[in-house]
Amino acid sequence: MKKQLPNPEIHYLTKANFKFLLDQNTYIDQLHLLKPRLKETIATLKAENFDYVIDLHNSLRSTLVKVRLGIKSSTYKKERFKKWLALKWGLNLIKPDHLVDRYLKAVSFLGVKNDYRPIDYFLPENTKPIQEILPDHYQDPFIVFIIGATHFTKRMPNEKVISLCEKIDFPIVLLGGEDVKFNAEVIFKALPKKIINLVGKISLNESVTVVKNATQVIGFDTGLTHIAEAFNKKLITIWGSTVPELLGVQPYQVEKHYEAGVVLSCRPCSKFGLSACPKGHFKCMKNINENLIIDFISHE
Repeated sequence: MKKQLPNPEIHYLTKANFKFLLDQNTYIDQLHLLKPRLKETIATLKAENFDYVIDLHNSLRSTLVKVRLGIKSSTYKKERFKKWLALKWGLNLIKPDHLVDRYLKAVSFLGVKNDYRPIDYFLPENTKPIQEILPDHYQDPFIVFIIGATHFTKRMPNEKVISLCEKIDFPIVLLGGEDVKFNAEVIFKALPKKIINLVGKISLNESVTVVKNATQVIGFDTGLTHIAEAFNKKLITIWGSTVPELLGVQPYQVEKHYEAGVVLSCRPCSKFGLSACPKGHFKCMKNINENLIIDFISHE
């Protein structure tokens, strides 16, 4: 929008906890954060006298914002019923279009078209350089393994991660949040000479810097894995209970990518992941072929 429309002013509304993803974005003129009371947020937005509102969330809250602003709007269609059919009955009627392309339909009425460039991620100028984050290893080729994910069924079991890491011929840097610190400690203790454990020890932007300097990246379906796409890294994504095509979150504009997953009648069992395998066997992660991942890592 910023590059294709004549001198547009673009404002963005999101939750406060997503501020860090957007406050360095040079394409956004002003970032608005949701206030505790929705009517306060709407009053702030009304004062801006916008010409259009583009709703990429399609929720009750975003609908209320559109109605109260009372201006021309366009909304991303979530295809909730089709997703329900896919999860409940295995009837996947959703086209495997990427979320970026689905979002772009919401601004097509403005004449905006896909430029087929990678996603962007903007690091603050004061982010530590890689030399300070990885002083002993930054010059060596290394692989980043992002072991975090919000839900259990999106994370590979520790013993499976250890088995995979044993077969990799590069130093491995583990990244993730506080929620997987215990997992990281278990994995590190199994392979202390091969693994550098930074899980829960550095900031998100420092983690992004490590990803940016990695030779290759392995990750589950989580935010940092998707941020890695911005740097066009050779990427291995590992999928358990979820499938990327359902939500359109497969890696975008990445030249070298391998999607690791298992075909099962019970998969996908969820759009976003669960706290436990509904069937109790967790085959979607346990049956992933490690050798295929290693072959992809080894192949230039």
